[in-house]
Amino acid sequence: MTTSPTLSKFRQQLILAVLMLCSLLIWLDNTVLSTTLETLADPVRGLDAGPAELQWATGSYTLAFATLMFTAGALGDRFGHRTVLATGLVVFAGSSVWAAYASDAGQLIAARAAMGVGSALIMPANLAILMWTFTGPARTTAIAISSTSAGVGMAVGPVLAGLLLDHFWWGSVFLVNVPVVALALIGIAMLVPNFRSPVLRPLDPAGMLLSISGLATLAYGLIRVGQVAAWSRTDVWAPIAVGLVLLAAFVLVEMRIKVPSFDPRLLAQRTFGGGNAALGLLLFAIAAITFYNAFYLQGARGYSPIEAGLASLPTALGAILGAPLGARLVRRWSLRPVTAPALTVAALTMGAYGFLGLHTPLIRIGILLLVQGLSIGMVIGPVTAALINSLPLERAGAGSAVTNTVRQTGSVIGIAVGGTIMSIVYRRAIEPSLSDVPGPVQDQARVSAEQARHVATAIHRPALAHAADDAFIHAMHVGAVWIMLIALFGAAVLVIALRPAGKPTGLVREPDYDRGGSRSVAGAASHSGAADQQPAHEGDGVGGR
Repeated sequence: MTTSPTLSKFRQQLILAVLMLCSLLIWLDNTVLSTTLETLADPVRGLDAGPAELQWATGSYTLAFATLMFTAGALGDRFGHRTVLATGLVVFAGSSVWAAYASDAGQLIAARAAMGVGSALIMPANLAILMWTFTGPARTTAIAISSTSAGVGMAVGPVLAGLLLDHFWWGSVFLVNVPVVALALIGIAMLVPNFRSPVLRPLDPAGMLLSISGLATLAYGLIRVGQVAAWSRTDVWAPIAVGLVLLAAFVLVEMRIKVPSFDPRLLAQRTFGGGNAALGLLLFAIAAITFYNAFYLQGARGYSPIEAGLASLPTALGAILGAPLGARLVRRWSLRPVTAPALTVAALTMGAYGFLGLHTPLIRIGILLLVQGLSIGMVIGPVTAALINSLPLERAGAGSAVTNTVRQTGSVIGIAVGGTIMSIVYRRAIEPSLSDVPGPVQDQARVSAEQARHVATAIHRPALAHAADDAFIHAMHVGAVWIMLIALFGAAVLVIALRPAGKPTGLVREPDYDRGGSRSVAGAASHSGAADQQPAHEGDGVGGR
């Protein structure tokens, strides 16, 4: 077994800074789009995108991210993680430029999917390099420091997007990625060795194809329901059925592979499978409620992008505070008594959107978002680490791949289902207000509240805009109840999954090291999804090979 190269402490710190920059890039992109959705729906300032197109603009990125991430680690084993990381950054930058200058919603959706491909290459390679750069206690510290980039991205993303949208066109929120990528590539070329695993994992093209096609087809059917408001149509139930069949085939194929990239057998274990199901349901709810919040703040409440970004800051602040708080409480009281109530509180805060209206004081919204972020932060980190630690050491890498894929899949389905519920309920709620307006206006107003407000301004019918606001609020209230119930179901699943035969072991096992300093820890793999092997490296000098 080879060991990590001996790097100076200063160089290790510089590598950590570069890796945090790459991670920050992904988290920024995950948050800036939510602030941009209302602008993209505008026929004048944006792309005149309908609800289904906006769902796909969000979901196509997550779909590519979810289904390619477990293959990206195998690519790093073969070609070197630095090579894969740099390739992912180049793909991400190029597709960001494509997204910025997209002339219609279709191009934006395709560009967002390409950005998801770049992110899927970046994330596993990024964290694998971090694991193999640091050894001993320094590795645990580096992982903790690196994780702060998520909170920073969540906090900075909406505000940065708001500033750009207030001063430039919507494409600027994507162009801002380019200089960040350029800086990261310079750092990678100068500092990062090209680590490789001595044991190659299979690429699994069949699993990749089945997972992408299955999730995409299922999401298409669920989004299509919102467009036609009927389950009986062939173009609705057929894609859903085909998507489920393809996903079932994906599971069967993975179970027949000796070393699968995504191992569904792990989900048969009560703690690991149930815990991942709970996390998937939580991410489902987060994606759906975030989708609603973007249109509530900018559309119904009329906030500017920068005001909406600032109004969303309490969520990020809560998540930043919640993660370390959850860790401390778990060490004192164990996992289930902390995370199950926290997930219940998160579900209730999502249901509380049913009490928000057009004139709800901003302070109440801020408190709601703060509690929501705090409770979510107390769940995701501790549960994820504990799930990986429930597996044998040699399965930690495979378990991390499963966990990451399940979480991203929950987000994809959450966007599809949440947006569909909103579209169906909005259409029914706006219908009584359309009886005395011309036919073409009726068709536009039925599409979305954004379209209704725009056409109401064009034909000088303020009553139609007010009706659209009321219909949207009603749709958000109904959707919030469903989202709350799904998240509460996730809390119930978590209670069952975490009912141990013995006392829970807590948050993360302390790593063990042999005399040569080689890795023998599952906890680090839980953060990365990388292979469980120590890396070989090439070009330990500046620039590598």
